[in-house]
Amino acid sequence: ISMGDQMWMSRYIMSRVCEMYNVEVSFDPKPIPGDWNGSGGHTNFSTNETRAQGTGWDAIQAQCEKLGKRHIVHMQAYGEGNERRLTGKHETSTMEDFSWAVADRASSIRVGRMVPVEKCGYYEDRRPASNLD
Repeated sequence: ISMGDQMWMSRYIMSRVCEMYNVEVSFDPKPIPGDWNGSGGHTNFSTNETRAQGTGWDAIQAQCEKLGKRHIVHMQAYGEGNERRLTGKHETSTMEDFSWAVADRASSIRVGRMVPVEKCGYYEDRRPASNLD
């Protein structure tokens, strides 16, 4: 829960500093149109279950499968304008398709390269936009 408070405070401080220097700030996932990847709010997940030696990898696989079943619901909450960023190009997945893989920056969920080797660890949800709440 404190992470959300920290994000809001960081945004507030960033806005105030930019105001002091007469600079505009945007948290839009793609504030400038064009052929580039935009700005994501990638979120890393690890729990006691995913960090458990020997069984963490199984937990990560099960959690990724569950995330895939609710992909559409998640996408509706992952930030306005995200459809401009998640095009399937520039190391992004698409809004419509869910995928997860090891060390694949173009997947919806990226699992760290060493996770299957160490059989535990974390995964990164690459779907949220930079303006996620």
